[in-house]
Amino acid sequence: QVHLVESGGGLVQAGGSLRLSCAASGSTFSINDMAWYRQAPGKQRDLVARITSDGTTNYADSVKGRFTISRENAKNTMYLQMNSLKPEDTAVYYCNALVKASISSVQYSYWGQGTQVTVSS
Repeated sequence: QVHLVESGGGLVQAGGSLRLSCAASGSTFSINDMAWYRQAPGKQRDLVARITSDGTTNYADSVKGRFTISRENAKNTMYLQMNSLKPEDTAVYYCNALVKASISSVQYSYWGQGTQVTVSS
């Protein structure tokens, strides 16, 4: 079993910054792509940023230049540095990871429980 735990959410004023963390634990033989998604009330869950195991990144257009995704493979941890936050960034942010539990297992997609980010105007 694999567990993903997010932390770092909270309430911040527009223009402020937050740093989210996602720590993976359990049977993590290899962690491939990791990503942050977000879901605002009444809306679908959307990709915010993705990072591969070798560090290649891609971002949603709405966060380019403001958010930075990174990871520490030795710690099985991913981060999302969010700067110049806007009220429209308000959402529950979810961590996602593609994980193989062992060398012979297939890859599964795992989700964290989510962390609330609220940006006040």
